Amino acid sequence: MTAPRFRVGAAVRIRDAEVPGHIRTPFFLRGRYGTVTAIHGAFPNPERLAVGEDGLPPIPLYQVRFPMDALWQGWGAYSATDTLAADIYEHWLEESAT
Repeated sequence: MTAPRFRVGAAVRIRDAEVPGHIRTPFFLRGRYGTVTAIHGAFPNPERLAVGEDGLPPIPLYQVRFPMDALWQGWGAYSATDTLAADIYEHWLEESAT
């Protein structure tokens, strides 16, 4: 297993990239900042599995939590303490100073 690059509590940014193919990272999260809240382990890359490859080597999968206001900026109904959690593979994460 590849050692996780990020630790629980790390501030991260989701890569802002438009990549063709079967991508598991939602568009509305790309370019947004969040915090790693869990490390689930390492798994085959689902983007590679979707095109018939073996998905190896396994990639660490993280739970990243985002404040709702950082995602929706006042659009919609939510409270100031609401958050959204998403499972994101490591190759979509970048270090963040925020």
